Formats: sequence, structure tokens, C-alpha cells
Amino acid sequence: MTTLGAVFVPGFPPERLRPVVQAAEEAGLEELWLWEDCFLESGIAPAAAALAWTSNLRVGVGLLPVPLRNVAIAAMELSTLERMFPGRLTTAVGHGVQEWMGQVGARVESPVTLLREYLDALRALLRGEEVSREGRYVTLDKVKLDWPPASAPPILAGAVGPRSMRLVGEAADGVVLTAGTSPEGVRAALRTVAEGRSGAGRAAGGPVVVYLHCAIGANVPERLEAERVRWGYDTMDGLAVTGTAEQIAAGIAQWAEAGADAVILQPTPDDPDLEGFVRFIAQEVRPLVP
Repeated sequence: MTTLGAVFVPGFPPERLRPVVQAAEEAGLEELWLWEDCFLESGIAPAAAALAWTSNLRVGVGLLPVPLRNVAIAAMELSTLERMFPGRLTTAVGHGVQEWMGQVGARVESPVTLLREYLDALRALLRGEEVSREGRYVTLDKVKLDWPPASAPPILAGAVGPRSMRLVGEAADGVVLTAGTSPEGVRAALRTVAEGRSGAGRAAGGPVVVYLHCAIGANVPERLEAERVRWGYDTMDGLAVTGTAEQIAAGIAQWAEAGADAVILQPTPDDPDLEGFVRFIAQEVRPLVP
């Protein structure tokens, strides 16, 4: 069954999160995803709050930009959340926007090397292993979590270019694909991920999470046009879903058929009723998505 969720985009102020989270929990939404975007909102702080405010909602964080976070700190935070809220947090990491990384003095010469070293170390730490590494970017000396999770949570990764996408297949537990990825783009990305997985001798792939632009309510054409301009697309055709619950469900099916295990609907940052958006997805669209 295709998992269905929504993004709380960080264009909304942090104080808007609680009512949206509560609406999602009450409506039975499966997953709410958060972003760590410079210089808007962090990923871990709102994830902890969202988990604490709810009992059933699963929370995703994607992406955590690895240049910003020492891998030991990331492991400590993720282990803490997994122990406090077992099985309810999904985390994805990635390169981060290089311009932003440069603004904070964290840009590296080889983002692919950093992500590879980071994924290897983070996943080992979350398995409770003692880790020593002397890599190009990740250096650890006998680091071991005192409070590792009972079961290591999966660590997904997001990427765009083919080298990074192969790395996701080699070293991550699953993939997150950005909004703006068409169904054919999903198929192409998963072929590249599979190449990386095969080259690393890994038999099975992990979950495939795809963000998908979605707009409902008032002024939909104008809002989607603003999104097209914001993200630099030539067109929104084939990159967004809108309309009735039936039309949106039919659109989601195209991404599911292309290989998405979870489709996470991304509202416009000027959505006039974000609580209504998550209720609509959970109560009207969800029953129509196999």
C-alpha cells in the first residue's frame, strides 16, 4: 500500500506547526515531513515537538544537510528520538544546498565523499558500534553511543545527480526524491539507485519517498504558477496534482506505479488552510489511494 503524507514546508512559521500536527493526528494522516532549510527552521527541534504532541503520527525529517551537523551529534539526537518515540521517526540526509553551505562556511570540495563517509559512520553508530574513522571529512576516535536505539532506524538519503544517486543505492537505507520529479524521473532515478546497490552487492532496496506538489482551495492556478517560478520549472504539467480527491488520488497513482512507496504531498507556502490541507489528504484522498 502506498503511504500518503504531507510536508510542513518551512515557509510557515514554527508556531504554526502545533495546530497542523494536531490536525494531522486527529485526521489520521500517516506521515508529516519536515525540512531543515537555511535559514528557516531546523529539522530535529520540530520533529521532537511533533512526536511529543502526538501518539500515532509518523514524522519524517528530510533532509538534514550533513555539512551542518557533526555525525556524532546527529547520531545522539536520532538515537534519543528513536528511544523516546520508537518506530515513529524517519530521517533522510543529503548534501544540503551548496550556496547555503557556503554562506555558513560549511561547503566542502567533495560533497559525495562527505555523504559517503557520513552515512557509513551514522549508520554504524546507530547500530551501537564503536566507530573509529579517519576519513577526508569524518574523523571519529572510538566513538560509541551510551544510549543506542534498541533497533537502528533506517537512514534515507536524498540526491539529484547520478553520482549521488548511485551513492544512495550503495550506502543509504532508502531514497527521498524532491518535488519536481516526474513519474518518468522516478523510474530513471531508481534505475541509477539500483546500479549503486548492485555495485555494492546489496540485494534489496529501501523505501522510496517522493515529494509531490499539491494545491487545493482558492487561487490554485496562481499559486502553482508561483511555485513554477520559484523552483525554476518550465511547466507544472506532470509535476503536480490538484482538483478533487478523485483527481488527486489518480495523480498519486502515477508516482506509485513509477516506484514510489510513499508520496508526500507538498503544499504551496501560501496555502490558506494548512490544517484543512492535511485533513483533506487523510480523510478524502487516503481512502482512494490503494
